[in-house]
Amino acid sequence: MMILALIVFLILFLFFVPSTILKALEAPPQYDSQLRRIFKETQHNLQGSIYGIIVLGMIAIAALIYVALKGTPYEGHYMEWLNLIIRWAHIIFGIAWIGASFYFVFLENALNRTKNLRDELAGNLWAVHGGGFYYLEKYKVAPKEIPEDLHWFRFEAYFTWITGMCLLCVVYYFNAKGFLIDTNVLNLSPTQAVGIGLGSLVVGWLLYVALSKSPLIHYGYAFALVGFLVLVGFAYFYTHVFNSRAAYIHFGALIGTLMVGNVFFVIIPAQTEMVKAAKEGRPLNPALGKYAGLRSLHNNYLTFPVLFVMISNHFPSTFGHEYNWAVLAALSLASAGIKHYFNLIEKHQQSLLVMPLSVLLLVAVAFVTAPKSASDKDCKPVTFAEVNTIIQKRCVSCHSSRPTDDVWTSPPNGVVYDTPEKIVGLAEKIMQRVVVTKTMPQNNKTNMTDEERALIGCWIQQGAKL
Repeated sequence: MMILALIVFLILFLFFVPSTILKALEAPPQYDSQLRRIFKETQHNLQGSIYGIIVLGMIAIAALIYVALKGTPYEGHYMEWLNLIIRWAHIIFGIAWIGASFYFVFLENALNRTKNLRDELAGNLWAVHGGGFYYLEKYKVAPKEIPEDLHWFRFEAYFTWITGMCLLCVVYYFNAKGFLIDTNVLNLSPTQAVGIGLGSLVVGWLLYVALSKSPLIHYGYAFALVGFLVLVGFAYFYTHVFNSRAAYIHFGALIGTLMVGNVFFVIIPAQTEMVKAAKEGRPLNPALGKYAGLRSLHNNYLTFPVLFVMISNHFPSTFGHEYNWAVLAALSLASAGIKHYFNLIEKHQQSLLVMPLSVLLLVAVAFVTAPKSASDKDCKPVTFAEVNTIIQKRCVSCHSSRPTDDVWTSPPNGVVYDTPEKIVGLAEKIMQRVVVTKTMPQNNKTNMTDEERALIGCWIQQGAKL
């Protein structure tokens, strides 16, 4: 009861107190512009802290609920819904962040920079959308007077990363033995695995910072090549330490960390300094804006690879391949190439090679990862009874209408093997996940042998007959 009362109190606090504080900081209409500006700046400074308190409060609520339900039949059900809600929030914030990033890079690429511009402008753009006409202007440095209502794009990035890290914890770190560690790859303790995962994000960020402060930053293609090779190194490292799915997700978490680090440590501080200098009438340093824009451009090229990683867990022919690190590297390179092509189009430039080469690389990956069909000579006649014995022993603890697994309280993706007809109907999926990529059972939790996989493969090749 005490935990329930504390949860209710935290919910009421998070919903009512922050909005009340921000409302109280709205300047009365009779105040002059200077006082109104002070009120607005105070409100703006407090907003980030309040959002931080809200996030910490929500995490505290989730932890308290988990403590209350731990060891009960509702624990697995709660973890499933926690996974769903965090994943949902992560996608929403990610769309908002990436959408804003794409939009502003498009603006930068599409600006009119030559015709009928005022001296203080770097460019302008006419646009039509949703039944309305829009006119946008970009200043070379800053306007003579900074408006009160200046919108900042930052919380989308922060909350995307926060929800992503929460998802990483809920799915992989809270159940490291089931989803993070693969003893066939490397035998780690949960503490070691989690430490390696989090530590790699820090190391990756420090390496990126060092590259960004090196002379390579002035040579775009050389910087991109070295940066790509560093990422390939991390892809190889992750796939030789973690479960293959966890390896891909950590690669995405690394890219996401680089992107949000750019926003938090470079882009927002540069914008803050420029706004402050403009308000104080000090000379502005144009290099701040250019460097922030460059790091924003890095984020722009990283978005397609990280979006692929977000959906990769649904496609075992990628993470389940023998050379999954090379597949990940190739798909990341191809997706960045496609983004480069779109950037060129927005600048009204053409490249005859970028898009064809990127698509060709995607096709090549699809071809290389295609399964190799086994020879009929390797197969003896297999009966359904033999296959069903394996499935009942290795698979139905998760894939049944009433799972007995300690993690899954409902069948993953709704896949059940309750009847022979359902097993036959899912033969193609079983072939892909169990035989070809060997990514099921999850983390080989039930210790399915290669001989059992081969037996199932032969049965499916022989027509998957009852």
